[in-house]
Order: sequence, then C-alpha cells, then structure tokens
Amino acid sequence: MTTPLSACQAYVFDAYGTLFDFGSAVARYADIPDNKRDALTTIWRDKQLQYTWLRSLQKNYTNFEQVTADALDFALEATALTDASRRQNLLDLYQTLSAYPEVPEALAKLKANGIITAVLSNGTPAMLKAAINHSGITSLIDHVLSVENVGIFKPAPEVYQLAIDHIGVPRDQICFISSNGWDAYSAAAFGFQVIWCNRSSQPAERLPGAPTVLMKNLFNILALTET
Repeated sequence: MTTPLSACQAYVFDAYGTLFDFGSAVARYADIPDNKRDALTTIWRDKQLQYTWLRSLQKNYTNFEQVTADALDFALEATALTDASRRQNLLDLYQTLSAYPEVPEALAKLKANGIITAVLSNGTPAMLKAAINHSGITSLIDHVLSVENVGIFKPAPEVYQLAIDHIGVPRDQICFISSNGWDAYSAAAFGFQVIWCNRSSQPAERLPGAPTVLMKNLFNILALTET
C-alpha cells in the first residue's frame, strides 16, 4: 500500500520511550518495593520531561544526564526511597536501558531497504552511545544527534533542524518517529512526516501538527517499507 511515507529517505527516531524502555532501569533493580515501582518510574519520567521544558523556557540549559539525576532525586524523595546507593545504581542502569524487542528488526529492515536511520534525542552523546551499544544496534544507526549541539531541549525547532542539517535530507523527506505525543505533534508542526508510536495508548494531543501514521509499536513500521 502506498503511503505518504513511501518517499522518505531518512527515518529519525526519538530514543527514550521509542527505542529504549525508560522503565527498564527500575524494572531491573531489585531493591525497590513492588508497590512503589510504578510510582517511582512514572514520577521520574514525568519530572525528567518537565525539567527539560522548564529549563528551556528559563534559558537555563544543563545536560540531560544532570536533568535525569535531578528528576530521580525528586522521585526518590516523593516515594520515600531516598538512598545514595540506590540513587547511583538507578543512574547506572539508566545508561544501559533495554531496547524494546522489535527495535533491532525494525532498524535492520529499514537499513536493508536503503533508508538512512538516525536517533535525535535529548540524551547526551555519551548516554546515547551507551544505550545503543548495550542494545547491539550500533551498526543499524547512521547518525546519532543530541540536543547538546544546540543547548536546548525538544520540542524547540532548533532540535528538529539538527536532522536536516546533519543528514542532508529535505524536511518533507524525513520521517520522525516518537512514542511521546508532544514530540510527535511538535515534529509534525515543524514539517516532518511523523509516526507516533503510541505505546501507552494516549489520547490525541491538543497541539499544532498531526502525525502521519499512528502505531502501537514499531513492528508495523516494516510494512511501510514494503514495495
């Protein structure tokens, strides 16, 4: 089936929540009571995103590793789990988050079809390298782009512009893929064709822009490359 994505030369992926399961750090750490795992994961992620947006508005940038640590400190205190050893272990585990199970196959299919692949993320280059290497997908990604290059977080337009500047593909021939609704809608408003990988079945965002395609996971991305 022909889709508006058929002419895209590059597929650019968000990292956290799209390729990598941000909940896997807490899930892999035994020293968390079962009745607090979900709350800790949710608060940590929510504060992490909030701090990126607030720092961007304040024009008070710091790197994503520091934001992640600050958000964890808040989450640990909020769940009465504050402990220096626990904090460090969770931060270490965040460096090697697990990829979602379909990710290697999806990337391999895109590469086999001659499509440029990239990651565009709030993460620092070191964080992204660690997660990509841990997941064994290094050879499947052509470009790794970090907001460190512009000193502001998504959804600032300067971040999405990085893909055009570094990959060298026209805006309307880039397909951007994110599990975060705010990110997917913002990338669409910027002018990318967008796949919203809506893993958690969130309702539609009330924001400018609209994704081209909605998916539950990345398994179905393979069908878009079939001719």
